[in-house]
Amino acid sequence: MKLVIVSGLSGSGKSVALHALEDLGYYCIDNLPVGLLEPFAAQWKGSGNRTFDRAAIGIDARNQLQDLEQFDTIIEKLAGYGVACDILFLLADETTLLKRFSETRRRHPLSSSGVALADAIRRERQLLEPISLSADLHIDTTHTNLHQLRELIRERVAEHPATGLSLLFESFGYKHGIPGDADFVFDARCLPNPHWEAALRPLTGLDDGVVNYLESHAIVGELLEQIRSFMATWIPHFERESRSYLTVAIGCTGGQHRSVYLVDRLSRYFRERYPSVIARHRELS
Repeated sequence: MKLVIVSGLSGSGKSVALHALEDLGYYCIDNLPVGLLEPFAAQWKGSGNRTFDRAAIGIDARNQLQDLEQFDTIIEKLAGYGVACDILFLLADETTLLKRFSETRRRHPLSSSGVALADAIRRERQLLEPISLSADLHIDTTHTNLHQLRELIRERVAEHPATGLSLLFESFGYKHGIPGDADFVFDARCLPNPHWEAALRPLTGLDDGVVNYLESHAIVGELLEQIRSFMATWIPHFERESRSYLTVAIGCTGGQHRSVYLVDRLSRYFRERYPSVIARHRELS
């Protein structure tokens, strides 16, 4: 029995994530009070109904404060019912959340006539901190659209094996911001930049011209090998701690050439060694 708890900031994509899981065969419940998680697990376990062996539950900040503060204890109790639990936490930066609420004209669940939207967002971050700290996987949707988020949910959550590490290598552009969900961030801006070659400027790090240009510089191979060696050394330590998800972000200025090349090469290398390796190019998407 697998349970995915979907939480996060309002406007970050919780409903999209739940709908994606429902489409993938999960039994989904939205806005369940934290205090009802244990009764739900007991009911699920005791019913003997195996029609749904995977479920997803959405939890937001509209909970009793004491229940949110006891979140870790409640999750520990679920293990006693034989429920394998993954906690997914969605987030986005404040500017993006403000823009999304402005565009959709939706009301934030914690806002009111006396509480401004920005204050409601900050309060929600504080209230949900116990869940965020316990989360197995954070997904930053600041630069992610609906279709990309659905794909990430499918690849990282629904298709994640019961055991083993889900490893994501992600390229990004520093001028668009650092991913807020990265466990490791490496900076490739020190490498020769194909952007300054007119013929290579419209290409990406997946194209032969850019690949050949980068591989003609020894320093590119040195950085690639050092990142590869570093991750190969430390990934087993995370596995021994029963870590389920790890995100490695590599950035260059625009996220089109150098970081894309490095992520492509690293994902190829580790895909031969781990069952669940994903390459994502944020700016190319």
